[in-house]
Amino acid sequence: MPTILLVEDDPNLGQLVQEYLTMKGYDTDRATDGNQGLQQFMAKPYDLCIFDVMMPRKDGFTLAKEVRMSERDVPIIFLTAKSMQEDTIQGFKVGADDYVTKPFSMEELLLRIQAILRRYQRSADVAEPTVYQIGSFSFDYPHQLLIQNGASQKLTSKESELLKLLAQNLNQPVSRSFALKMVWGDDSYFNARSMDVYVTKLRKYLKEDAAVQLVNVHGEGFKLIV
Repeated sequence: MPTILLVEDDPNLGQLVQEYLTMKGYDTDRATDGNQGLQQFMAKPYDLCIFDVMMPRKDGFTLAKEVRMSERDVPIIFLTAKSMQEDTIQGFKVGADDYVTKPFSMEELLLRIQAILRRYQRSADVAEPTVYQIGSFSFDYPHQLLIQNGASQKLTSKESELLKLLAQNLNQPVSRSFALKMVWGDDSYFNARSMDVYVTKLRKYLKEDAAVQLVNVHGEGFKLIV
């Protein structure tokens, strides 16, 4: 049964869409704001996400950006009451697969979902990379190895998870809070101090290539630069 995450702050519309998709055979979870939506996304794998654009606490565009940082392949449909071209363009820039303007028919939404899931199913054989190239390093994620010129450094599980997140967002900033939630589960003070230790360790491993830098981005987090 395909799994769908619906994030919609309108309780009536949210319940209506959830019940309709459930009736059509989709395991559908619902959140009512962007923060809750991100928490649910990180707690369970989904085959497709449906995000309202205008929501309290965190809008749909911001939520989509954070989802894309961790799981680039999950398809996203935006729901919006706006019809301005600028909003549509912004939606596709942050990685939307489709865009549905309210009011819409449930049948139309269902057909769009089915079309997207068929397209993703056809490309499902293209697996997520397991080896990442970082300058002169090869990062073998499944075996937790950082390899350079035939020499290898065994990484811990946390080091591997953190480096994978940074490698997936190469040359792009990754926020401290997001990294903590993705790798440690929450952004508590204790975990933040722990992450700083792991960042220092990764810097030590990567310094063998002067072209590779793991830098602090003031007010944001970290960036792995090549």
